[in-house]
This record gives sequence, C-alpha cells and structure tokens, in this order.
Amino acid sequence: MNLTFIDWGIVVILMAIMSSGIIFGKSQMKSVADYLSANRTAGRYLVSVSEGIAMLGAISIIAFFEMYYHSGFTLMWWDLTMIFFILIASASGWVIYRFRETRCMTMAQFFEIRYSKKFRIFTGILAFVSGLINFGIFPAVGARFFIIFCGFPESFLFLGITMSTYALTMIILLTISLIFVFLGGQISVIIGDFIQGTFVNLIFVVIVIFLLFKFDFNTIYEALKTAPEGSSMINPFKTNNASDFNFWFFLIGVIGFFYNSLSWQGTQAYNSSAESAHEAKMGRVLSIWRQIPQKVFYVIVPVVAYTVIKHPDFLNISNGVNDMLNNLPTDKLQSQATVPLVLTKILPVGLIGAFASVMLGAFISTHDTYLHSWGSIFIQDVILPFRKKKLTNKQHIMILRLSTVGVAIFIFLFSLLFKQTEYIAMFMAATGAIFVGGAGAVIIGGLYWKKGTTLGAWAALITGSVIATSQVVIKQISPDFPINGQWIWLIAMVGATLSYVIISLVQNREVNLDKMLNRGKYKIIDESTIKTKGKITGFKKLLGGEEFSNHDRMIYFGTYTYIFIWLATFVVGTIYYFTVGLNDLQWMKFWKFWTYTNLILAIIVVVWFTIGGLGDLKNMFKKLNNIQRNEEDNGEY
Repeated sequence: MNLTFIDWGIVVILMAIMSSGIIFGKSQMKSVADYLSANRTAGRYLVSVSEGIAMLGAISIIAFFEMYYHSGFTLMWWDLTMIFFILIASASGWVIYRFRETRCMTMAQFFEIRYSKKFRIFTGILAFVSGLINFGIFPAVGARFFIIFCGFPESFLFLGITMSTYALTMIILLTISLIFVFLGGQISVIIGDFIQGTFVNLIFVVIVIFLLFKFDFNTIYEALKTAPEGSSMINPFKTNNASDFNFWFFLIGVIGFFYNSLSWQGTQAYNSSAESAHEAKMGRVLSIWRQIPQKVFYVIVPVVAYTVIKHPDFLNISNGVNDMLNNLPTDKLQSQATVPLVLTKILPVGLIGAFASVMLGAFISTHDTYLHSWGSIFIQDVILPFRKKKLTNKQHIMILRLSTVGVAIFIFLFSLLFKQTEYIAMFMAATGAIFVGGAGAVIIGGLYWKKGTTLGAWAALITGSVIATSQVVIKQISPDFPINGQWIWLIAMVGATLSYVIISLVQNREVNLDKMLNRGKYKIIDESTIKTKGKITGFKKLLGGEEFSNHDRMIYFGTYTYIFIWLATFVVGTIYYFTVGLNDLQWMKFWKFWTYTNLILAIIVVVWFTIGGLGDLKNMFKKLNNIQRNEEDNGEY
C-alpha cells in the first residue's frame, strides 16, 4: 500500500502542529524542575490526555491488535469489572495522591527519603535496566509497522550501497522523538503528547464509525462464530482453550493494576507534573473516560480484521493479505502485521493517512516520554548520587539531555539484534516485571505502612527481579517454555510481597509518614489545592471530601454512575447466563449494544477532553511565565 499525496499531507500537517507546540515548549524550559516535571504546572485534563497517549504508543496499539484479534469481544466482558477496580483506585487517589504529596520528582528519590541512599541507587539502576530492555523492542515494532503499512521495500540502493529500510526507518523515527524531548524536556513532552492524544482519539472515533458503516454486525457475527471450540470470540465463558488471552490474563492484570500503581517508570515524569496532589488524583479519575475512544477502537478494528480474513465474502482481500504475511520471516511478525495489512486494504484515501498519522503520533509520544523517563532516571538516580560536587542548572540540564541520546542509541541497537519470541504483551509483562515485580510492594509499603523497613524493601525488589529475569533468559534459550510473561508477573508480585512483609515484621520498626508526606506540622502550603468551607459529611464525603469543588463532585458522580451501570450489567448478565443461558447470537446483540453505547460516549469524551485540555494548556503557559524558578528544586535529596 502506497500512501497518496492526500495521505502524506495529513501526516505533514500533524507533524507541523506538533512541532510548533514543541518549539513553544522550548522557550519555557528554564530549570531542572521544568525539564523533569514541567515545574508541576499541569492540570487534570492535560495530564490525563498526555499520559494516556504516552502509555498507549504505537507498540501498544499493535499489542492490542494482536490481543483482540485472538480474543475478539470476550476480554471486554471481564473488562466491565476492571473499570470498577480502576474507579476504586482513582477515586481514592491510590498511591498517586500520597506520592504527589512527597513532592518527589522520581520514584527512586522517594526511595531514598523512605529507605536509604543505597537503595535509591539500586532501584535507579534496576528500573533503568528493566526499562531499557522493555523499551528495546519499541523501535523495531514501530519501524516494522511503517514498512509494512506504507509498502516500503526491505532495502534500497544509496550511492551504490544497499541500505536497510528497517534500520533507516528506526533512525528517522527515533531522531524525531529525540529532538522533541531534547528541546524542552517534560514541558515539550506534555505539549506534544496532548496534541497527539487529542488527534489520536479523534481519528480512533472516525475510523470506528467508518468500519461500522462498511461492516454490519451480522457479517462480523458469521466470521467470529468460526473460532475454534473453547476459544470463542463472542462468549466469554467459552474460552478454556485460549491459552494466553483469557480470564486468567485479565485477573492477573487486575491484581497488577493495584500492586503496580506508579511502579512502571516509563511515564514517571507524569507522576510529578500535576500542579497538585488533587489534580493528579482527578487526572486518574478522568482516565476512566479518556480510555473509552481507545477501547472501542482497539476492539472493533481487530474484530473487523478477523472478519475480513475469515469470512468468505472477503476472500480476495484475505488471499492478498495472507500472501504478504507468508513473506514475513517469523510467526510473531506475521501476528503483528495481520491487522495493519487488513487496514491497508479496507481504509479509503484520507483515512489511510489519518491512521498513519495516528501511529506516527503514538510512536513519537511513547518514545519521547520514555526517552525522557529513562534518561532522567539514569542521571537523577544512578549518576548524581555518586557526585560530590553540585552541578549548575545549565550543566544539569545538559547531562539530562545527553542521557536521552544514549538511551536512543541503545534501543536502536537492541532492536537490530534482539530476537522476539513471544507476543508483545507477554514480552512487556515479563521484562517490565524485572523492576515492577518487586517495586509494587516497596512503593505501597513505603507510602502506607509505617512498619516497612529498608531490608524488607531490598528483599522484595531482589526477589521480584530474580523471578522475572529468569523468565526472560529462559525464553531466549527455549521459546517453548510453558509459563508466559503474565504468570511470571504474578509469581514475582507474590514473592516480593511476602519478602517485604515478613522481613519488615521481624525487624519491627516504624517511620514518621507525616513528615515524608508533608502532613500536619510538616505541611507545605500548595496554593493550587481547592478548599471548600464547612464540614463535609455523608454523600458529599463519598464524592470527594474537603478539597473537592462542586464541579469535581459532578465528575465523580458521573463516573460512579457509568461504572456501576456496567458493573450491574456484568453481574446480571453472569447470573442470567448460568441460570437461563445465552447463545452466541444473543451475546452478539449485547456486543453491538456495547459498541454503539461506547462509541457515543467516545464522541462526547473527545469534545469534552479537547476543551478541558486546551484550558489546562493555557493555564500551564500562564504559570510557567509567572513562576519563580528554584534551582534547589532539582530532584536531589
């Protein structure tokens, strides 16, 4: 598939808008706090949209395509309960509220305050290494997508020398991402990610609407019901033979959601960029709504792709796609390429360019964020703790920038040399667990349990790391190793938690959490925190507490209503299935209802978050123009 002039024009327009925002961000970046945390000036919508697209990324879109191509609608049934768990965490400010209260710029800085300097260095190294390995396949997956989607040749001649298109594509994409973060640090990252996030959600909605006009649900149903026995793509209770993306995959994800809150450091700068702990908490609540356009997109697109491949009405298209897939060297590349190749055959001119722009924006948003995060962690938590002489503001910013260059070079080489042996989602779970497998116990225990000890933290992190690392190594030696990355993640979480709790109880010591959290007599006044007058009780307390405005409570009330409607649907539907029964056609009618309901909500969310985000962006610029920079506020303890 070759992109037309119109398609390339859409790509160029998006890049031009993003670049203008990045250049403006560069003019505002004047201190280390600006580079690391946008000087804590981001509002709730800005944080939610920007962090959302940074966590999504091109590689995650491909991973979701893989996942839902094999599972269809079934995982969404369990996801109806997942949003309830997300609500519990978001409404309570689980982890993020207390972390923001510490005013730390990196997680390892918090570890030094809570545990020790040596532990900070160790966690900085471990997070950095885990992140680099996990990040290592991102350029490869992104580059492969653009080569396949745009129809680029595998190689070309330049001055008589045969050049690899794969390597050159990675270099170009990484260079663009590097320039964005190099110029303005977290300020530029937030601006760029917001522009990308807004555009991506809009195009997601447009593509879904197009596909639902082009493919009716009766045709989709006919294709999905051809799935093998025990691997249903319609009935969530008939997936016993689905070995990877099944109920257990979801359940472990729920456990990990709570356990690993803020553990993953790829987007760590967003943990400290909100203008207050309250805004950070509200950003998490809004993330429930922000995910709706993405959720509809990454379910419907793979389901339609499956329909094209399996339904006899589309035999001409599926034969062409299969011929192209057979030319790819490995089954994993074929798995990653299936949905994008189908899209090249069914999307019209304009939408092809829009989707290419989405993937480019998603690639850049993840890469600039991750380059910033891993580069910052390396300097802040690995290098600076060893330095005795203090850096000037200018020197500090320069080495932070140079570290991002080093990260970019490493992931380029890693992508060239590494052999991927499992699904993207499984690889990310396993490599991420090298750090997060033990970090969850250390973070939660450190923020909420006054008896958590430094020795317990050491034991937890080492236990989780050893378990996760063993799986990564074994998979390279024996790709058929029967335990996948998701199960290894669970084993690492359990082992680390037991280590932390048992050793801490044996030592039986306590720390002053109020001092660490800047509470009580240690409180630091935060003028951006909203305060209400009078005593808050009853229903109002449920909707937030003393720092919540009426607007905040409206958001909470709407969120509670949305969550509990779907939760009630899950409960009633499950009971009905096991008492009365539901056939595949009835399930398909439900999935049609689910799709159109969430599509309508997605349209509302795109408008709502665009307006809110633009307002936050304006406020951030105003604060950055007027804020008094403090050179001592540089992330060092």
